[in-house]
Amino acid sequence: MQHEDKVFLEYIVKALVDNPDKVVIDRSVDEMGVLVTLTIAPEDMGKIIGRQGNTAKAIRTLLRVIGMKHNARVNLKINEPEGGMRAPSTGPVSKSVDEALEGLED
Repeated sequence: MQHEDKVFLEYIVKALVDNPDKVVIDRSVDEMGVLVTLTIAPEDMGKIIGRQGNTAKAIRTLLRVIGMKHNARVNLKINEPEGGMRAPSTGPVSKSVDEALEGLED
């Protein structure tokens, strides 16, 4: 018998992506709880992550609810594909008040 969290995740993800045959879900249990690892085609990453990560957050929330039903802590890890298109981190931008005002003095 398969575990409910894995079956649920597979159903949701395959319904969202364009390449359902490339969906791979691994499930492992350790002292921290259940870790469900999701690997999908690179072109489907945006569909699973969603705008500002909202889709991924919703999936994680639903997996936690399923885990609570079975007294388990369930976490979702989404594997970033090789050659991923993650936006480069720009880091914090901090200027002094004088530097910010210099650009306005024209």
